[in-house]
Amino acid sequence: MLRHNGGMSERIIPLVDLRNSLPLPPPSAPLAWSSSLQDVRGRPLHDLRISVTDRCNFRCSYCMPKEVFHKDYPYLPHSDLLTFEEITRTAQAFVALGVRKIRLTGGEPLLRKNIEVLIAQLAALRTPEGLPLDITLTTNGSLLARKAQALKDAGLQRVTVSLDGLDDAIFRQMNDVDFPVADVLAGIDAAQAAGLSSIKVNMVVKRGTNDHEILPMARHFKGSGVTLRFIEYMDVGATNGWRMDEVLPSAQVIERLQAELPLVALRASAPGETAQRWGYADAQGLFDPSQGEIGVISSVTQAFCGDCNRARLSTEGQLYLCLFASQGYDLRSLIRGSLSDEALRQQIAAIWQGRSDRYSELRSLMPPDSEQAPARKRVEMSYIGG
Repeated sequence: MLRHNGGMSERIIPLVDLRNSLPLPPPSAPLAWSSSLQDVRGRPLHDLRISVTDRCNFRCSYCMPKEVFHKDYPYLPHSDLLTFEEITRTAQAFVALGVRKIRLTGGEPLLRKNIEVLIAQLAALRTPEGLPLDITLTTNGSLLARKAQALKDAGLQRVTVSLDGLDDAIFRQMNDVDFPVADVLAGIDAAQAAGLSSIKVNMVVKRGTNDHEILPMARHFKGSGVTLRFIEYMDVGATNGWRMDEVLPSAQVIERLQAELPLVALRASAPGETAQRWGYADAQGLFDPSQGEIGVISSVTQAFCGDCNRARLSTEGQLYLCLFASQGYDLRSLIRGSLSDEALRQQIAAIWQGRSDRYSELRSLMPPDSEQAPARKRVEMSYIGG
C-alpha cells in the first residue's frame, strides 16, 4: 500500500494485522518427558529461535528496507517485549518438550540492553538428562567487537555473523547505513579471540547485487576456522520486493566455487540441518579439515520443510511455527497469566502437535506476487529472526 505525502510515496505495511494471533488449541494431556513429541508430519521439536528485539541498526533491503522501517516506524514499546525472566521460563518449557538448541536473533539481538544477562540465564538451563543446551546467537556483527568477550563469559557458545560481501562499497550499499565492512571483520576476529567456537558467516546472495562476491568471500574465509554459508535470497515478509529472477540457485553457487576451489560433499552434521555442507578438497580430492568448509542454504530451490524442527518465538511472545507464517500463537498472555509451568508445557505441546506448515514445498504451486495478486501476508524476518 502506498501513501502519498507531499509528493513523496511512503510504503505502508500493516504489520499490526500480522501480529494477530491464531486461536490456541486445547492443551494436550499432562506430559511426562518424552523425546517423541512430533507434529502432524512426524517432525520433532529440537530448535527454538528467540527474537529479543524488533529493532536493527542496519537497513538491508532484503530484511528491513529503509523506505518501510524509517525513523518514524512504530516499533514495539518496551512493555510489550518479553522480559528475560519470561523468555527463560518459556525456554525451559520448550526444553522439557525436546528443544536442545536455542538461537537468539532479532532484529539485531546485541541492541537488547544487558543481553548477557539473558544468555547467562539460558546457559544455566539443563535438559531432563541434566545436559547443557547449545546456546548461539545471530548478529550483523556491528557491536560484536566490543561485546564478544562478555557474551562468551555469560555462556554463549557459538555465533553466526551476517556478512553479504567484502567489497566495502557493496557492503555499505546493502546495509544502507554506510557501515564499513572492516568493523564486522573486526567483530569476527574478536569472537575468535574470545574463544567462541563454530563461528559461521552467512551471506545472502542476491543475483546482480553481490553475487560477484562469492569467490572473494570463499577465498577470505578458507582456512580461517570460520564456516561460510551462502543463502538463497528468499521471500520472507512482504517488504523486500522479492523477485525470483534475483535468486541465484545454490547449485550455481557451488559451480562457481568448484571452478577455482575444489569441494567435496559432506554429510549433514545433525537432523534437520538447513545447510548442505561442502568441504575444501586436498590434492587427492579428499576433504581437508584444515581448510574448513562452506555451506549452502537452498531455501527457495530445494525446500527442506520435510525435517524442519524449528519453532520461533517473537520478541513479544508470539510463537511461529514457520519462517514464512502469517500468524502466530500468543504465548505472552499465557506467560503473564496464572498458568502453571506444566500447563504452559501442555499448551506448547498441543500447538506443536497440530503443526503442518510446509510453505517452501508449496511455494512452486502458488501464483507469483503481482499487482493483480498482491504479496501474501507473511511475518517479517526482522520480527521473528531468520
